[in-house]
Amino acid sequence: MLAAVCAMAVLGPTSSLPLFEARRPRQDWLLASGAEASRLYRTDHPEELVLSNGLVARRFRIAPNGATVGLLNLVTGDEMIRAVKPEARLTLQRGDAAPVTVEIGGLAGQPNLAYLTPDWLDQMTATPDAFRLVEWKQGPVDPRMTWKPKRRTPNTQWPPKGVALHFTYRSDAWPGLSVGVHYEMYDGIPLFSKWVTLWNDGEPVQVKSFTSEVLGLVEAESTVDRNPNWRLPNVTAISDYSFGGMATNNSNRTAHWVPDPNYKTQVNYELQTPCDLEMRPPLGPDVPLTKDEPFRSFTSFVMLHDSTERERQSLGIRRLYRVVAPWSTQNPLMLHLTSTDPKVVMTAIDQAAECGFEMIVISFWSGLDMEDVTEANLAKFRSFREYANKQGVELGGYSLLASRSIDAENNVVNPKPIFGSSPCLESRWGQAYFQKLEKFFTETGFDLLEHDGNYPGDTCASDKHPGHRGLEDSQWRQYERIRKWYEWCRARDVFLNVPDNYFLAGSNKTGMGYREVNWSLPRAQQHIHARQNLFDGTWDKTPSMGWMMTPLVEYQGGGPAATIEPLKEHLVDYRLHLLNNLGYGAQSCYRGPRLYDAPETKAMVQQWVQWFKARRDILESDVIHVRRADGRRIDGVVHVNPNLPTKAMAVLYNPTSGLLTEEIELPLYYAGLAGRASIEGGDSDGGKMRRRTLSLDGSTARIKVTVPPMGMSWIEFRSP
Repeated sequence: MLAAVCAMAVLGPTSSLPLFEARRPRQDWLLASGAEASRLYRTDHPEELVLSNGLVARRFRIAPNGATVGLLNLVTGDEMIRAVKPEARLTLQRGDAAPVTVEIGGLAGQPNLAYLTPDWLDQMTATPDAFRLVEWKQGPVDPRMTWKPKRRTPNTQWPPKGVALHFTYRSDAWPGLSVGVHYEMYDGIPLFSKWVTLWNDGEPVQVKSFTSEVLGLVEAESTVDRNPNWRLPNVTAISDYSFGGMATNNSNRTAHWVPDPNYKTQVNYELQTPCDLEMRPPLGPDVPLTKDEPFRSFTSFVMLHDSTERERQSLGIRRLYRVVAPWSTQNPLMLHLTSTDPKVVMTAIDQAAECGFEMIVISFWSGLDMEDVTEANLAKFRSFREYANKQGVELGGYSLLASRSIDAENNVVNPKPIFGSSPCLESRWGQAYFQKLEKFFTETGFDLLEHDGNYPGDTCASDKHPGHRGLEDSQWRQYERIRKWYEWCRARDVFLNVPDNYFLAGSNKTGMGYREVNWSLPRAQQHIHARQNLFDGTWDKTPSMGWMMTPLVEYQGGGPAATIEPLKEHLVDYRLHLLNNLGYGAQSCYRGPRLYDAPETKAMVQQWVQWFKARRDILESDVIHVRRADGRRIDGVVHVNPNLPTKAMAVLYNPTSGLLTEEIELPLYYAGLAGRASIEGGDSDGGKMRRRTLSLDGSTARIKVTVPPMGMSWIEFRSP
């Protein structure tokens, strides 16, 4: 009877949908100025839906149950699905009964899991005991959080353009329980997202664990013997449940590549080929599901790559962040102020305004304490913020959360906390901490939070903390606590500097990839490290996503040899820090009590800030990597953006004390230039390149460049 209800519910509306036709896109999606709209389609089969944006197509059967039966990369023409899997798995518990793992959707009866044919699909049946599809509907993309940008933001499209598809599943064995499986596809990028929701009108249920995505993908390689370094399918899978690392890869806690033991015909003798993608949390969540407390999983994002080349894959990942976390394109120039003395603060605000800096962060070791919510403290910092805003400067500050010990009652009960010690976010102290921060920001109007030692993923076995029951729900509950706080900040466009990959949860910046003690090295060595960090960090980050460090004052040692103060005595090094960071389109934490100490210092800072702002659009665009700094020869990158008048800008550095001249090949394909280009440029010593037209060799330019000692040269490319 239930199968008949499913068929009636889901088959009727498909005939009104447009017919899907698989065709290769005419333009490279990384260059296209316009994008095909994401849409929901039907096929010639009466029981199929296709979600597609012209770059990727996810195909579903909707009877005898809901199931993904195709994942087509339209750029390459490759079908990614080799085996039908359930749309999700849940482990649920009712009362004192043993937990039960149930499947959501899926089809049974595929005779060989190496590939999938239409004839087999027509013979497959609903998996016994699986939740059955009872309803589907399409809709718009909904914002994952509220965001109305109040500062310069190159990408303000929120939510992203696209389409959503929502499935509802139910089971007679679980009366009152509904499972929503949700998909979104976005215009102009081979990317889709997915999440699961649960509603319960019946008896209470405990959600012990979940797997919100299961894809049986075509293996990337076949090896008979054991293989310690498997090549994985050509996709990137991440989620907004990321923590414990500043890079995309090392913060990824939810993407699991696992073998399929039922795939008996695979080449690997031990059946260990990692060809199934499962998106699930590392622990828990172990949370109750009642009439008053529905459940939503994290959101996963899966991107299909059309190349194995590193730069192209990297450009795709950077585009992902621009589309689904557009706040990461905000990139203010920041002074990290080391004092809360009113005279120093007011002077720093005036200097920031004069030099074109846009934000001041009252930094660590400055005397700022956001946990002090007395009226006197709130009034002090409110007055600083009001004065800064009148000068056209935003102001915020630093707060330490993890990597410190509170006491035995409030610390995580964990033998190995990630940072050595940490409070539990769901202890009484942790809950009070976030209440104090909300009060501080509400009362002071602060524009920024630098949240150091943010939640890194520590579990907690305490059964006495008010916000979680024990170990199994501790990670989920703590993450929910910090996620909701970051969403609160995002709704007010409070800028978030977070030393972790929380971009999909609302943060704006993380570390570009520096090692803190390197800023205690002699000044000359810092510059090579800086450009190495910038070169390496921009593989999976846009220039705006990572911060750097400039030690105007001593930072973790090194003495006078490492610092720039007195600034007027070290103008060469101060200037080179500006050239390094601004030339890459990245911002640094210029850490000290002031930006200038003499007219010549002020003029130098103003010069290079003005230079950056005049070219800001292209400098904050994507980086194409040319040569990593090695201290011996010219190094640098090319910024590209086919949608700007300046379509490319090469920024090249000389690490030596002598003049360097070299012929360099500059990759320009992603600038959208072909055949010829108009070029002009300059260098940090005031030299200029006359404007001329250059013939391109395919998508590259070979140019003879001269870069001044310990300086920079740049070349701008436009259409002729």
